[in-house]
Amino acid sequence: MTTKTIPTLLAVAMPLLTLAGPEPLIIDDKNPHHGVKWDDHRVDSHAPIGVMGEHTHDAGEAMLSYRYMFMEMRPNIDGGTELTPAQVRAQGFMVAPTDMQTQMHMLGGMYAPTDDLTLLGMVNYIDKAMQHEMMNGNTFRTATSGIGDFKFGGLLKFFDEDNQRAHFNLVASAPTGSIKETGVTPASAPNAVRLPYAMQLGSGTWDLLPGVTYLGQSGHLSWGAQLNGTLRLGRNDLGYSLGDEFGATAWTAYQFSDSVSASFRAAYKTWGNVDGADAALNPMMVPTARPDLRGGERVDLLGGLNFYLQNGPLKGHRFAIETGTTVWQDLNGPQLGMEWMTTAGWQKAF
Repeated sequence: MTTKTIPTLLAVAMPLLTLAGPEPLIIDDKNPHHGVKWDDHRVDSHAPIGVMGEHTHDAGEAMLSYRYMFMEMRPNIDGGTELTPAQVRAQGFMVAPTDMQTQMHMLGGMYAPTDDLTLLGMVNYIDKAMQHEMMNGNTFRTATSGIGDFKFGGLLKFFDEDNQRAHFNLVASAPTGSIKETGVTPASAPNAVRLPYAMQLGSGTWDLLPGVTYLGQSGHLSWGAQLNGTLRLGRNDLGYSLGDEFGATAWTAYQFSDSVSASFRAAYKTWGNVDGADAALNPMMVPTARPDLRGGERVDLLGGLNFYLQNGPLKGHRFAIETGTTVWQDLNGPQLGMEWMTTAGWQKAF
């Protein structure tokens, strides 16, 4: 993270919170906001579907959720400069990745034993595919799929008044995702070899995912912000750990009716290089096998729609979608950059 990161992040986030924030409170008996409790039955009481761990529940309430996420990565970027496959190979690599698609299916559950504590767990299934171009112009594809790392923990609410809420995200990740995925490449055929870091399904380490989330609502508007991180606890069985991560996001939403709202969100993320190395990988073959070419930072802008059904057989069910694009990124490249992403999901509280 550079010294300009925090001022840049604040410059992105503060206008959103200013536009969507509450009217100034007048401290007198006629203040219409004073003592008003949070309305968790509003369509926009949940953040955009792409934000995780963004709301808590009342004591005794449970919720099930399903999310589908798709991400498209291309082209190769070094710093902020786009590179052709030939320019990547000119840096001494035999193969250049050209694009990558990731699909993730996430099944989550939440339960609140008290008003201030909500427990959560999430299991995910991941599909990854990456296309490559060789020096002779031929192309090939590698793919992996399977269970990812299991996330679990709690959300601890510490503020709840005047239509505003805040909670700590106390979450951890267990290394249930494989880090030994293999595939057949033209150079290894007919044998399968270990695939690079980006094609693995987990981190291989126990990770901490701390964070803090703030929410507010007033009239037809709602708003929120979240800071989160991923801290790797040591190295995995193959002798490396993925880079630590830090993220920040802010959003605002407008409620058109009891059933429909639209949102706008800005998100910032920075992550480090791989610490250590997988000895089975050849760092001269492809940039994705280089541990020092995995870090970077980026800014995404996303728009979304939320639906909360009020009547009929699906009463109480929530459906949402959010899609966006990366507007700025600075990568330790050559490395495939993020182009666009979409998340769609369903939620139902009981």
